[in-house]
Amino acid sequence: MTEKVIMAGFGGQGVMSMGQLLTYAGMIENKQVSWLPSYGPEMRGGTANCAVIVSESPVGSPIITTDATSAIVMNLPSLVKFEENLKANGKLLINSSLIEQKTKREDVEAYYIPANEIANELGNNKVANMVMLGAFLELTKIVNVESVIEALKKVFGPAKEHLVPLNKQALERGAAAVK
Repeated sequence: MTEKVIMAGFGGQGVMSMGQLLTYAGMIENKQVSWLPSYGPEMRGGTANCAVIVSESPVGSPIITTDATSAIVMNLPSLVKFEENLKANGKLLINSSLIEQKTKREDVEAYYIPANEIANELGNNKVANMVMLGAFLELTKIVNVESVIEALKKVFGPAKEHLVPLNKQALERGAAAVK
């Protein structure tokens, strides 16, 4: 099984973190992975996207062009730019908190997740990315949530370990949003 994911939004939405956590989780599960980041000219507030591949077999190229199996889009410019990169029957996860527009594609599975509202309910708008990641994991089952939590602990380190429970809640709420 191979999952080719495009994750996109503006700088500061945690798109790169989401991609890194998925990649680390794949490594924890001894899968083949790649993570290819791409930034706009501005870091915070500019465009940011990454291509992540998680596979049972070796990854030939980290570049995803028109064959993404999934796309997670956090803002409207990302939807406009990347919905065409999704192959037919792919999964398109749209942050409906910031994107009112529906996909123009009829050949994909679209999921509208109010990630920012859910994050605000949890008390921290910064976990909207984790809500989206939780929804993605529920739909694809490409890695276990426990592996993402383990990756979080490694990335955060002891100084920020107190944030793990909040992020776990965000993953769970994202999963619940697409059940």
